Amino acid sequence: MSFKSIIQEMRGEIGGMSRKGFEVRIGYGLRSRSHRTIQDVEGIGSNVRGDGMRQSCWVNLPPELLREVLMRIEASESAWPQRKHVVACACVCRSWREIMKEIVKTPEKSGFLTFPISLKQPGPRDFLIQCFIKRNRTTQTYHLYLGLTQALNDNGKILLSARKCRRPTCTDYLISLDADDMSKGSNTYIGKLRSNFLGTKFTVYDGQPPHAGALVSKSRSTRLVSAKQVSPRVPAGNYPVAHVSYELNVLGSRGPRRMQCTMDTIPASAIEPGGVAPTCTEFPLSSLESFPSMPFFRSKSARTENFVGSLSGQKEDMLVLKNKAPRWHEQLQCWCLNFRGRVTVASVKNFQLVASSENGQPGPEHEKVILQFGKVEKDLFTMDYRYPISAFQAFAICLSSFDTKIACE
Repeated sequence: MSFKSIIQEMRGEIGGMSRKGFEVRIGYGLRSRSHRTIQDVEGIGSNVRGDGMRQSCWVNLPPELLREVLMRIEASESAWPQRKHVVACACVCRSWREIMKEIVKTPEKSGFLTFPISLKQPGPRDFLIQCFIKRNRTTQTYHLYLGLTQALNDNGKILLSARKCRRPTCTDYLISLDADDMSKGSNTYIGKLRSNFLGTKFTVYDGQPPHAGALVSKSRSTRLVSAKQVSPRVPAGNYPVAHVSYELNVLGSRGPRRMQCTMDTIPASAIEPGGVAPTCTEFPLSSLESFPSMPFFRSKSARTENFVGSLSGQKEDMLVLKNKAPRWHEQLQCWCLNFRGRVTVASVKNFQLVASSENGQPGPEHEKVILQFGKVEKDLFTMDYRYPISAFQAFAICLSSFDTKIACE
């Protein structure tokens, strides 16, 4: 059998597995289109591994050949929904998973969002990952999708969801990997955005420690997750990772909002050539066997691992982002920003974030748009982000633009 035939036959078998139990979306668990629960899919995954792979001719494939085949599959499936086969490969068994950990690179290096942990890793350096947000006014929920085409209205692949919770003195946006369960007690809860009463200051909280030595914010909601949840022995609480502030508009003058974002866990040096942003390597599970069908991978970069460990040992200047100042268009009689076709409706919510001059001498890196957000339709918005922030951080910052701002309008 030729090597090409081996790859084609293997891809066909993996495709069959995907149809049986791995019609996946990015999330802590694997979900089918019929919205199976995580436990259901775990059962399916174990059955596929136990029955299908026990009789498969690929079980005893030489490691070198197996690695080459998996590398070919990973390289050929460069976009969703085809990339589901890469996730399915990592779910077959431990040996396959270990190989996929080494093959699949972080979004910074590959530009792909493949596994759940990708949503908490910095985006690519050279281009923006194009996403969009759908708002549901009735349920007060927001859903982040990965754009699959250049069209602004494609179906996309769901990445994250958030639910707005009003409280007497603040507003919370609970962020989850599951569009059907956005409660803080859920095993798919990953963080939240909290505003002050006026809607001028926001704090982004990570549900798990973003790096070694991270300090948890004291809150009534800090809790220990149960044995069935994602991190059995890790305290899941409020770890502040970013602060967003909007400038007060006491005179009530018309014009764009002014905002500033302080990234607590990203050093200012990250935007410089050769700079490094902290990169999560995995969700802090006490044992990977808790979720045998869920793939994770570790970064092989010693430089990144050493940097993450050193965050708690020294105080670095934090990265500060500010909104790019728009220009006044005389003919259109409005404030304008160049979104390169990604925004079609004028709105006070639209913004582009760049590195602030506070982060050092202005240079080319200060002109690069790190995050842009804008309106396309009544309840449809685009969100594009890049290194050094992650999809989770970008989504949380964009959610702040939806909140009512009594003193900023």
